Amino acid sequence: MTDYNTYGTSTHTASELVCLVTGHLDVVFTERESDYRGVYHLAQGTYGRIEIQPNAIPGDDRQDDLYTPEHSSVRVLLLTDTPAPEPTLHTRLGAIQGLVHLSRESW
Repeated sequence: MTDYNTYGTSTHTASELVCLVTGHLDVVFTERESDYRGVYHLAQGTYGRIEIQPNAIPGDDRQDDLYTPEHSSVRVLLLTDTPAPEPTLHTRLGAIQGLVHLSRESW
């Protein structure tokens, strides 16, 4: 079973969140660029896959679309993908001021 979690913040920029998460989890992010998602940051390690990206992503009509339209007030997203539920990861991310857990799915 894979566990997916979405966190969000309107307090921090993507770059600020990368620095905060790096300090809390001791992971290294690399910057990536995608036609679909724009610029995002990726870390893979002990906790699985962690991605940080803006909620606003490039749209086909040259206007930004929201990656999570149900959370329109959130500017930056943090997405986790772990092989199983990871309570330590959730606790450490919960310690970051201004970062809110938005949703969880398991498949």
